[in-house]
This record gives sequence, C-alpha cells and structure tokens, in this order.
Amino acid sequence: EEQSLKSADILAVKGLAQFERFPAVVALGNLIENWHVSDFHISKARPEQEAGYADHLSREGENLSLFIQYLYQFHQSAFNEIISKIKHRVPGITSVETKTTEEGRVLLKFQDGAFEDPFLARYVSDGTIKMLAYLTLLYDPIPHPLLCVEEPENQLYPKLLWELAEEFRAYSLRGGQVFVSTHSPDFLNATQLDEVFWLVKQNGYTQIKRASQDEQIAAYMKDGDQMGYLWKQGFFDGVDPE
Repeated sequence: EEQSLKSADILAVKGLAQFERFPAVVALGNLIENWHVSDFHISKARPEQEAGYADHLSREGENLSLFIQYLYQFHQSAFNEIISKIKHRVPGITSVETKTTEEGRVLLKFQDGAFEDPFLARYVSDGTIKMLAYLTLLYDPIPHPLLCVEEPENQLYPKLLWELAEEFRAYSLRGGQVFVSTHSPDFLNATQLDEVFWLVKQNGYTQIKRASQDEQIAAYMKDGDQMGYLWKQGFFDGVDPE
C-alpha cells in the first residue's frame, strides 16, 4: 500500500509508527523517539524556568531545574543519589534544591556549607552545573535506550572523569546503549579495551577502528597499561594529525 508523507524531511518510520497495524514499526519509532543526543549548554541551564513538568533532562539542558524538581517530588531515591554524588565531587556543596517563585518560575539553588544563604545557579561554576546535569542524566529512573554525549570532559576537573566514565558504563548496564566522543586521555584511561573505537579519515571516507582488534594495544592493556596513555604515545593508528 503506497503512502505519501506531507513533508520530504519526515522519516517514513515516524509516519508509519502512528499506525497500530505496523507493530514492529511502532516499536522502532518509539525506540528512536526516546534516543537522547545530549547537546548540553551551561548558559541555558542557569536561568530560572517557567514552572512546568519535565520527566527527562532536555537535549540542551534548559529544563535542569524542572527535572531536579521532578526527581525530588517523584523519585526521591534517585534525587538523594544525585545529591550524594554532587556533594562528593564539588567541594563545599551540601545540598541542591529548587524553589518556585511567586511569579511562577523555578529557581535552582546550591547550598555551600560555609555560607548561610544558598547560591542561585547563575553564580556557581560551569563545572558544578555540568556535573549536576550529567548526574541527573545518568541517574534518570527511566534510562534512554540510546544516550549520546559529546566531550563530557569540558569544564570538568580531570580527576572526576574516571568516576564519570564508570557511571556511563553503569548506565549502559541498566539497559541503555551509550556513545561518548572524547578528546580526553584522562577519560579514556577509565575505559576498557572492548569499549573503545576511533575514527580515521582516508580518501574522503571515515573508517571505524576497534581497539580490541589492535594486537599491540590489546597486549599493552593486558600488561596493565591504560588507554589514554597509549593514545598519547601514538598507538592509535591514524588519529594524530599529520
């Protein structure tokens, strides 16, 4: 049966996913709609937001305060885990909370134990905002089937990247596949041999290479070396600019 779409930029699977008579396509459409490609912008996460409802962190993170509020109200255990992690990783932070103003806007506030009054999100560091965003993303009670994050190391203290890499791994074990692009040897040091791929451009085409299939890298990893150090030493063929 031939069908026409109202616009050429609409995927056919999205259109067919609206019909229950195509259960396999419906399942695929639902899967794709729940993919999360993070393009987090710290500047968009700082301002207060109009009061509303957010059961996931948005692509650019502008609803961070709403999602924190949602977790506090409906998923207390996940919220408590996030607060425990942020207290451990950001010196001085003792709590994070939201407040709805009389004008109907939701503020995000950070309490530093050395001060009586909390700080609004606009006054805390970029790294604090970004770490909180990643924690809310990774401890989301309903993980995305596919999570893509670009260069999570930006604005973060290098020693925090090992724990962050482990949390990405834990997220994948909860049922979501994770793709992370990075230029950080510190982040790469926390990865395992079968988790690392790299891209090489040759003759106008991009090739994907797998670390576990490189005998030299595999041998060094077996002897206790770390992936980031091997990268810096030039063992990732075709990665370094010529």
